[in-house]
Amino acid sequence: MGAVASVNHLLNFATPAFFLAVGMVLYARVFKLNRSSSLSWKAQIAINFIVGCAVLAAGLWWFGRDGKMASYAALVLSSALCQWVLSRGWR
Repeated sequence: MGAVASVNHLLNFATPAFFLAVGMVLYARVFKLNRSSSLSWKAQIAINFIVGCAVLAAGLWWFGRDGKMASYAALVLSSALCQWVLSRGWR
């Protein structure tokens, strides 16, 4: 596999985590669920993206292939939990 194909595969692997991270932060901003957060929106996107990529990598390791629905379900749950913690949802 060449360099261009490798980069394409890496980008396609991380794209769901990126768009979900952006969506979580925008949702929190639009619906005012992010009142007491001390982090900027860029930092929240970065943290959600890193957590999402880690979950997808764990799913790839566990199942031996990418694209399993269980990995995507774990991605959604971990991103929601991460945004809840970043938004201090327990208050």
